[in-house]
Amino acid sequence: MKNLYTPSAPAAIGPYSQAVEVQNTVYTSGQIGIDPETGNLRDGLEAQVVQIMKNLSAILENAGLGFENVVKTTCFLADMNDFADFNEIYSRYFTSKPARSCVEVSRLPKNALAEIEVIAVK
Repeated sequence: MKNLYTPSAPAAIGPYSQAVEVQNTVYTSGQIGIDPETGNLRDGLEAQVVQIMKNLSAILENAGLGFENVVKTTCFLADMNDFADFNEIYSRYFTSKPARSCVEVSRLPKNALAEIEVIAVK
């Protein structure tokens, strides 16, 4: 197992890695909409999801991958009423339509509105 890190995405806010690589598979930790330059959570669902995608893109790029390599996503929403808006933003990035789970949770770190983790294959 190889721990992956890029300064282009937020550092882990706990005892975990941004991502790990095992053989030809990369597993990212859940990403929330934190701007790595300021360390602040973006305001609003769209701004947070766009930042999540930037963070995931940076992590995947660091591993030599892109969104087209993603085979599975797990998405967490603070409010399932945001599902349609979330899907609209999500679909801009995951055009290959990987497998996905999406659930509402009672609370996310830093009171984020969304979180996404991915599994990608080389």
